[in-house]
Amino acid sequence: MNENGHENRNGAHGVSRPTRRKTMSLKQLAANRRNAQKSTGPKTPAGKTVSRMNAMKHGLLARQVVVRGLKLRESSHEFKTLCRDYYEHLMPVGPLEEMLVGQIVTTQWRLRRARTAESGEIALSVDDGCWERAHPNLARQWANGLMFGDPLSSMRDSLMGNMFLELPLKEVRAAVARDGELTEAAIQGVLASFAGKPNMLTRKLTAFRAQLARDPDGLDTSARRAKHQQQVLDYLDNELRQLRWRKSTCQEREDKQDEARQAAAVLPPMEVLDKILRYETALERQLFRAMNQLERLQRRRQGENVPPPVTMEISARA
Repeated sequence: MNENGHENRNGAHGVSRPTRRKTMSLKQLAANRRNAQKSTGPKTPAGKTVSRMNAMKHGLLARQVVVRGLKLRESSHEFKTLCRDYYEHLMPVGPLEEMLVGQIVTTQWRLRRARTAESGEIALSVDDGCWERAHPNLARQWANGLMFGDPLSSMRDSLMGNMFLELPLKEVRAAVARDGELTEAAIQGVLASFAGKPNMLTRKLTAFRAQLARDPDGLDTSARRAKHQQQVLDYLDNELRQLRWRKSTCQEREDKQDEARQAAAVLPPMEVLDKILRYETALERQLFRAMNQLERLQRRRQGENVPPPVTMEISARA
């Protein structure tokens, strides 16, 4: 007892007993959470001033994050809308919570940019492949053919190559039908189509013309020319029929190849895909860390007894 007749709360030796922390009940915790969710926006002049300050913060953050270049101009309005939505949903209080919400917003914006980059890479890969297949390099095909001694051998394996071969065949046939015989000028025209490089077609045509100088059947000049003309026309017609068949076959094969290449091009190249995935992984790690820290701060502010985190971050960097 003390001098006023009250019981002394100290121990026998005058040492104070440890104060016991009051534990919040489940009802109190639920009430705190309900109260935190009742905010419907600023109504007082002070609250409206804070709201205007948030708009200023969104604008400052937009200037730091939104890309505004000559060719790439991201939308500041979309970014500010994103900021407003997150601020209204997460309702940060104080500079620390606002900083974490800002991190969440900017990380989410950068994740959207990474997904845009991925879709752009896919579109670029598909479009470039379609363009290259629709505009083949005939000069390269011809050069590859020269490496094997005859450009016809490589051109017959593609639709565009066969379309290229069709022109000189039709021209020389028209000349034979018009002149009544295969002339040296017609053969030179075919040679010019292949930059003067002799090939299977020109060698065959030269052999036909040499045959005209011989007369194994003892025919007169008129009959021999008519027979020679018919032989050349029959040969050219047969070549044109085979060429049409090859065009149809190549068209079918190349259409199927084009479908397969478009399907394969939906994935970006491995080095690009790896870069995007590593970037997204780093951003998602930042996002989840900021969300976790914000949740802990808000729970502590609402009166919860928040235990220490049980997660551990491991960095791959040395």
